[in-house]
Amino acid sequence: MQGYAPILLLVLVAIAMPVIVWTLSRLVRPNVPNANKYMVYECGITPTTDAREKFSVRYYLIAVMFLVFDVETVFLYPWAVQFKELALFGLVEMGIFLFLLLFGYGYIWSKGALTWE
Repeated sequence: MQGYAPILLLVLVAIAMPVIVWTLSRLVRPNVPNANKYMVYECGITPTTDAREKFSVRYYLIAVMFLVFDVETVFLYPWAVQFKELALFGLVEMGIFLFLLLFGYGYIWSKGALTWE
C-alpha cells in the first residue's frame, strides 16, 4: 500500500488545486453586477438579431476548409524536417497528399463555397 501513497497524494493535489484556486478567485474578485455585462458581445456592436439565427452553409464549408489546410500544415512540417531521409518515397507520398488536398480545394471552389454573395 505504501507504493500507492504518491499516486494518492498526486490525485488529492490535482483535486484540491482547482478547488482552492476557484474559491480564492471568488473571494478576491470584485463583484459589480451590471446589465451590460450580461449582454451578448459581438465585436462591440449591439446585437440586433436572435442568437438562434440560421447561417449559410458556406460559413461551415469555410471552417472545414480551414481545418483541412491546418491539418495539411501539421503534416508538412515533419515531412520537411525528414525530407532527406524520406527521399523519393517521401516526395511521392507528399505529392499524392497535396494532390488530394488541391482536388478538395477545387471541388469546394467549383461548388461556389468561396464566393460571397
